[in-house]
Amino acid sequence: MTLEIGLTLGIVAVAVVLFATEKLRVDLIALIVLLTVAFTQLVDAKQAFAGFSSPAVITVWAVYIVSGGLFATGVADWMGHAILRLAGRSEIRLIVVIMVSCGIMSAFMNNVGATAMLLPAVIGISRRSNVPVSRLLIPLSFSSLMGGNMTLIGTPANILGANILIDRGLPSFGFFDFLPTGLIVFAVGVLYMALLGRKLLPVRETPEAVGTSPRRLREYISEVKVQDDSVLAGKTLQEAALGKRYDLTVVSMNREGQVRTNLFRNSRLQAGDLLFIRGSVDNLIRARQELGLRVEAELKDDLAAFEGREVAIVEATLAPNTHLVGKSLQQIFFRDRYGFNVLAIWRRGKIITERLRSVKLQFGDALLLLGPTHRVDSLEQGDEFLLLEPHEIKPSRRGKAPFAVAIMLFVLGLVMFAGLSIATAMVAGAVLMVLSGCLSMEEAYQSIEWKTVFLVAGMLPLGTAMEVTGTARYIADILLGAAGGWGPMAVLAAIYILSALITQPMSNAAAVVLMVPIAIDAAVSLGANIEPFVLATVIGASTSFLTPVGHKANVLVFGPGGYRFFDYTRVGAPLNLVILIVTLITLPLIWPVF
Repeated sequence: MTLEIGLTLGIVAVAVVLFATEKLRVDLIALIVLLTVAFTQLVDAKQAFAGFSSPAVITVWAVYIVSGGLFATGVADWMGHAILRLAGRSEIRLIVVIMVSCGIMSAFMNNVGATAMLLPAVIGISRRSNVPVSRLLIPLSFSSLMGGNMTLIGTPANILGANILIDRGLPSFGFFDFLPTGLIVFAVGVLYMALLGRKLLPVRETPEAVGTSPRRLREYISEVKVQDDSVLAGKTLQEAALGKRYDLTVVSMNREGQVRTNLFRNSRLQAGDLLFIRGSVDNLIRARQELGLRVEAELKDDLAAFEGREVAIVEATLAPNTHLVGKSLQQIFFRDRYGFNVLAIWRRGKIITERLRSVKLQFGDALLLLGPTHRVDSLEQGDEFLLLEPHEIKPSRRGKAPFAVAIMLFVLGLVMFAGLSIATAMVAGAVLMVLSGCLSMEEAYQSIEWKTVFLVAGMLPLGTAMEVTGTARYIADILLGAAGGWGPMAVLAAIYILSALITQPMSNAAAVVLMVPIAIDAAVSLGANIEPFVLATVIGASTSFLTPVGHKANVLVFGPGGYRFFDYTRVGAPLNLVILIVTLITLPLIWPVF
């Protein structure tokens, strides 16, 4: 083993550890990797930054814009609802229809976008059918991962795998070359979930149920009156510091018969005001004695009593492109900014109700919110939160839906019949989405998952380093030495398993960057066809089923489903095994090894 190979392996090992520990953002890790391979001169400066001009990266951000157009005009929403209406109330039918609808959508738009589009609809169906939402959201997430394997643009991993072949001067994949194996894997995955996986799905309490559960929240909402001699009279809410000193939240105010829910830090209290306060018993008693408050009524978490007074109780989770991760409610001035009070946060199976103002938000959190009805639309139309209620696309946008569909078909035609590269065709589609008014330019930028773009661009130089230093060949020789004696199918299985394992702590895109060069070198050494080895890598890298942090789609449903960490492992581990067996049986039949 040469020094260059040892150094490259060390960078790979450190990157895997950083991805697994989640101490740093994945895009930052990728940029650190880029700089490291450049500083150590494993690649030259041109190769180090070539990722940002790579057709794969260009295709990725263009796909996000085209997906954004389908999302904004309600095309994906219409598709999802049309199919979901066929599901009825049977749990098996619901699981199958939800997975099929999400899988089809994921084949033509990004996984997280498809999951986010159907998430509110699935929650609404859960409420109408009385099927626990925790029985439906893992199938939703898993189907988006499997559905992405059916087309070239279904996931960045597919795009990267095809682009690496092009960079090495090898025949690559067409738009629907992924379909035969992807469709079989997807069909088996749906069948598994309907027959076996369904029995492993948990029944969990969700944030909405938490909102009406005094036993779990150990909180209550009281109506208190500001007495004439109260020290609060004449003070603003910021000066009163009820949250900071007593961990109490004023959710609304009744002044002379007029209920106000749109409260801000500078809202001033007056003697005689009736305040609806959320907080623990002990804190309320302490505040009452020290501040001169009189308890008028204890509502005991009867949140329904607030609805109808122009007050809405909604459930939301952080949107895929949110900028609020790592920030506290206090830092973002949540109530002033959005007009809602946070009643509880559901995180990794636990309810957070105390010191909410200082809790740093995490992706996957589900928030129970109370605020004025007229602010719901602005909350929904923003980019930071995804309301877990079925929503309506504006009529003006729905009128653009035919244009969005036509643009998508035009892009497919350019690739399939005009022989245009996928990068060029997708950029043309992105431009047309803006020119047709399906998206504004600002919305186009917002629809791009920049974290993924920088992740892919930053990790590509490591893939180049693995090739030019001989590291990929070195690892391929080790695999051949360990499994080659059992035949090429054993090597194919080893490639798949290694890809499936390495994708758990990192994204599937990063896993493909590392594994495809190894798969290519292994195939070349065996004198085998390259295509089945690359496809085994891509399929294995999409099996992020073992943990909620394995893929962003998993994280997105984690809070709304009320899941625990190992719920994914219990359902996903057998699915991983099933897909491994199916892939090894069917892949050589469609793409012969020799």
